[in-house]
Amino acid sequence: MLNVGSLLGHWARYRPDEITVAFAGQRISFIQHNRRVQRCATALQGLGLRHGDRLAVMLPNCIELLELYRACALIGLVMVPVSPMLQASGLATVLADSGAAALVTHPSLQATLAELHTAGSDLPRHRWCMTGAGAEGYLHYESLLANVDTTPVEVDVDPDDPCQIMYSSGTTGAPKGIVITHRIRAMYALVFSAHFGIDANSVVMHSGSLVFNGAFVTMMPSWLQGCRYLLDARFSADDFIQTIRREAVTHVMMVPSQIAAVLDSPHFSADALSSLKMLCSVGSPLPIEHKHRLMQVVPHALYELYGLTEGFFTILDNADVAAHPGTVGRTLPFSEMRIADAEGCELLAGETGEILGRGPVLMPGYYQQPELTANTLVDGWLRTGDLGFIDEHGFLNLVDRKKDLIISGGVNVYPRDIEEVACQHPAVREAAVFGVPDPKWGECPIAALMLRPGESIEAQALLEWINANVAARFQRLRDVVVLAEFPRNIAGKTLKRELRRQYLDTESA
Repeated sequence: MLNVGSLLGHWARYRPDEITVAFAGQRISFIQHNRRVQRCATALQGLGLRHGDRLAVMLPNCIELLELYRACALIGLVMVPVSPMLQASGLATVLADSGAAALVTHPSLQATLAELHTAGSDLPRHRWCMTGAGAEGYLHYESLLANVDTTPVEVDVDPDDPCQIMYSSGTTGAPKGIVITHRIRAMYALVFSAHFGIDANSVVMHSGSLVFNGAFVTMMPSWLQGCRYLLDARFSADDFIQTIRREAVTHVMMVPSQIAAVLDSPHFSADALSSLKMLCSVGSPLPIEHKHRLMQVVPHALYELYGLTEGFFTILDNADVAAHPGTVGRTLPFSEMRIADAEGCELLAGETGEILGRGPVLMPGYYQQPELTANTLVDGWLRTGDLGFIDEHGFLNLVDRKKDLIISGGVNVYPRDIEEVACQHPAVREAAVFGVPDPKWGECPIAALMLRPGESIEAQALLEWINANVAARFQRLRDVVVLAEFPRNIAGKTLKRELRRQYLDTESA
């Protein structure tokens, strides 16, 4: 049986009293976790939800979210994770597109749901709320589970049945529902546990959002291997480092903004992170300056993963990072990649074009969007929309997103090239470069910068320093803005379209 929901029952039988999950002071054994998941699955079936029905879940990080992931998989429901940061209009789109039969939410998010109700948007008939003051019409999660004392009805789940529909973060227009099957999640478990060395003795910690697909890169191996999984309610660099030391954490997955915060923490040291066997960056390119700093402290543990929820990955692992730090690694076993021009013709090593990939975790398609699926999956290859080239050693060099490309005076300007230069300034913590209209050149690059804690420097001085250090005249910035924080999505990715909008609004004011 290839049902990823069955993994918990396996370890509850063989390691009943060992701790499987730790969260907010709670330490939960396999048998305790399994009993809760079984009751949750039974309660869902008691509401009339059946194999193939979609269950939308809009929750912050919590134990209940982990329970729902497992319970839905066990009985063949299709989980639809929804970002708690989503506005009412975005939530309405996801609920309508997925056809969710039920919704689980949190008291802190009632204002968003009330806005939907006021606007006349349809809400699922079955609605649960975590324990607390919920709105009328919402059943309390704990009350439902408390009245359940039977095991769920067994369901025959096919490996190619949907397990989740992961909606894109919406950084480029309307969100798209990416169908993830049980087979794909099983491959996550097998491939990533093997590649990252996650086993029964590992201690995996996750401090990002659980509704971000990157969470499954370490969550699924922990399910497979039956190891301990530590979940943070929210990320704090100082707490993160102290937890690694206290709990002897072995594996962590982080986005670059979290890594930047850890690097600037006074607690950051080789001793504090000595238990780590893997610190993997995911979500967006990690500046090479940050890689160099990490290699000095955790040279044996640094990994970088480039990938798309749609189902293609490369990994720069700890054995290759020192020799190929400017790359995002190589393909995984049983996967392939190639670089293609605008007509789809394969390019030679060193030539820049669109990255195409295929392998065992490739999505079957976007939910109920056959035309978009056909445009994205072409002859079995995923068109990533990213630009890059393969070097003479077979490693992928990520150049930039197609949508982020700036064309200035007819010349291609890649924001990432300028961002790498900006991050070399000792005062700069993060950089995001985007294009704005220019009457002479068509477009010109602008840089938004975040400074390291305690640093103070004028934007003009940063502008002059960056423009003096970029490789070409056409990479020179028109302007620099210094911000306290960047707008980000639930995955921690910087929203350049929002930075561009804010800049243009300020410029026109």
